[in-house]
Formats: sequence, C-alpha cells, structure tokens
Amino acid sequence: MLSIAIGCDDAAIDMKNQILTFLQGKNITVIDYSCDQQREPTLYPDIAVQVAQAIKDGKHERGILICGTGIGMSITANKVLGIRAAQCHDTFSAQRARKSNNAQIICLGARVIGIELAKVLVDTWLDSEFDGGGSTEKVERISYYEQRQHL
Repeated sequence: MLSIAIGCDDAAIDMKNQILTFLQGKNITVIDYSCDQQREPTLYPDIAVQVAQAIKDGKHERGILICGTGIGMSITANKVLGIRAAQCHDTFSAQRARKSNNAQIICLGARVIGIELAKVLVDTWLDSEFDGGGSTEKVERISYYEQRQHL
C-alpha cells in the first residue's frame, strides 16, 4: 500500500487537513509531519527536511509539502540528497513532475491555489509514474551533479 508523508507550515494547515482527509478517503496511508503535529514550534525548513529524509530512508514512497507558496518547501526538500521536489500549480506540471523528473515530492502553495485544484494536482501527480525513456538520462544527470556536490 502506498505511504505518503505530508507536511505543512502554519500558512497551510487548513489545506493540509483537507488533503489529508481526501487521501484517507482513498485508503492511502498518510503520515503527518506538519507544524501542528510537532511538540514545539517548527519552521517549514525543518518540516521539509523531515519529510524528504523519511522518503530517502524508505519510510514513504512519496511526499506532499505545503506552505504559503510552495517555493520554500521545494527549495528545502531539494537539499536532501536523492530527493526531487517539484512545486506545482497546474496539472501539466504535476504530471510532468513524475513522468519526466521522477519527483518524489509535490509542493503546493496554500496562498496560491484553492483546495479543489490542490486535490486535482495531488490526484494527477499520484496517477503519474516515471516514464523513463528520454527522461532517464536527464534524471541520471541531475543525480550526477547532485553527487558531485557531496564529494
């Protein structure tokens, strides 16, 4: 069964709760790493790293990160070696994040899109799989440059 990590900051708690309920309604296992689940105040970079690290460690197959714009979560999650997080605000980007870039994390902006579009984007992203083909060499090149930075 698919396991998804979800995380948000204080700007996105309502959207996160609605997406969490939406996914649970589809019988998807979701573990919440959000700021409202932490014992002490937590900044969004800490949440993004927790989710990205949990995916890297194999605890979850995919992750959803939500902040005001999706930008900060995406930037931070991409700092974790081996993680590809994509900020998405339209269905084409959500689909290509998986099909062309094999992104394990989708990042959404609660102040940028509405909840119904967010649900559509999550569905589109979950229904998409990495195509490989011509994109394989590109994703491998991303990994190559990433590894070079950690020598």
